[in-house]
Amino acid sequence: MRDGYVARWKDREYDASPDGDQVRIYQPDPGDGFTEVRGGRHVRVVPVADVAELAYVRTTCSWKGEPFIVLAEHDGWLRVEYTGGRAPIAESLGLEAFDFGVYQGWAPANEVTDLREQRA
Repeated sequence: MRDGYVARWKDREYDASPDGDQVRIYQPDPGDGFTEVRGGRHVRVVPVADVAELAYVRTTCSWKGEPFIVLAEHDGWLRVEYTGGRAPIAESLGLEAFDFGVYQGWAPANEVTDLREQRA
């Protein structure tokens, strides 16, 4: 489940983090020009002008007929955030009020439908 920036650089897609005129791209393995930032995470900074595409990818789904984004996955459960904007519905689903107007919870993955990636 993806929720974050991606960049296409030299015909390959990477997890990314834009920073002004530069983009940090990440990969799990060592590579030419990449520096290890922790085990299994290597970064390289490239000019944004060298990046063929920069997009934000978000995974969306439906659960119990309501719209959500997927934040994480763990042991057959998905961490979801309600995007329907109706507090009474969020509360009826047993979601936690994470912040004002933001409701999250864990949904069994086998109950989730319409799972898809959206690019912006």
